[in-house]
Amino acid sequence: MKFLFKTDYEDDIKLFPHAGYLWTYGTLLVLLAVAPFVLSSYLVSQLVFVAIYAIVGVALLILTGFTGQASLGHAAFLAIGAYTTAYLQKYGVPFPVYFLVAGLLTGLIGAMVGFPALRLQGIYLVIATISFAFIVEEILARWESVTHGNEGLRVKTIEMLGTTIPRDSPAFYYLCVGVLILIIVGSINLMRSPTGRAFVAIRDSETAAKSMGINVALYKVKSFAISAAITGFAGCLYAHKLSFISPEMFTLALSIEFIMVILIGGAFSLHGAVLGAIFIVMIDPFLTFLKDDIPGAVANFSTLLGAGAAKAAEIEKSVAAIASANGLKGAIYGLIIMAFILFEPLGLYGRWLKIKLFFQLFPLYKRATFKRQKIYVKSERNR
Repeated sequence: MKFLFKTDYEDDIKLFPHAGYLWTYGTLLVLLAVAPFVLSSYLVSQLVFVAIYAIVGVALLILTGFTGQASLGHAAFLAIGAYTTAYLQKYGVPFPVYFLVAGLLTGLIGAMVGFPALRLQGIYLVIATISFAFIVEEILARWESVTHGNEGLRVKTIEMLGTTIPRDSPAFYYLCVGVLILIIVGSINLMRSPTGRAFVAIRDSETAAKSMGINVALYKVKSFAISAAITGFAGCLYAHKLSFISPEMFTLALSIEFIMVILIGGAFSLHGAVLGAIFIVMIDPFLTFLKDDIPGAVANFSTLLGAGAAKAAEIEKSVAAIASANGLKGAIYGLIIMAFILFEPLGLYGRWLKIKLFFQLFPLYKRATFKRQKIYVKSERNR
């Protein structure tokens, strides 16, 4: 079991509390650096999507996990960042400029969304963000002079410092991973600042936060703006990765995937954004396996159990029909969300912390160690 003895106030704000973190994250960085040279192009492409989804996951953690403001409209913020990229690129604006503009413009719109949402909480705030997402999707489909409507827009290859960065190149992979690292380090420092502590205070109790002099309305708008800006940066990278964007790509289903990133990974830690992104991105290969290989495997197994060839073919056909059903992906998502909410509310990172602490404290580990103790003020007990 490790004990940390703090002898200075700066020990509380160190990026790496002890040398073990340096070794762990250093090894991870080395593995990420060599990944394009040892993995197939398909897996590297999946890692790029993991990085982009993790950036959006960090943005949602700031808004939902740390400030307590629910949102199902982050696909709209992603779309704004992506369309800003495609529009400015047509006029020869360089990558660093339109990358920053995509984030700043999306952050500004996020602040505008935050103002009318100040008086809303819970399910009503979720409905408001869904409405915003539908409005953005409709604008993208109807404003044909800018967005080309449902025909969509082509996004050119990144040009920077006189060189091009194709979407399947190792350079683009390093760019996405680099942006993710900068976003994570920036978010860590944000949450240790007075602004981040105000976010957490609002999440735990708005009444208590007001009593401490925190301007709740201001910090809620700040949270929306910061979260939207980070999502706008991800939208720029997302547009370049896909090289084509259209309104049908930024639907409510994509917002639900982003929510699943933090629900599955863990809504109270930045590690959860990365773990959840890995899970969500890698579930598609699993569904492909389910559609292509499971029916044949079930038929072979039934043949081993004594079923005839005709019966095995009938079973294979039935399983294939189930695996190819239109709503299968949504049904699996729903089951996964319910399973995590019921059995592991802290997500994958929470489970890892429990496993690690179990071995650190064995045989003194108690199951109630991670039970969240919420402190209510008197005026909130009957809500």
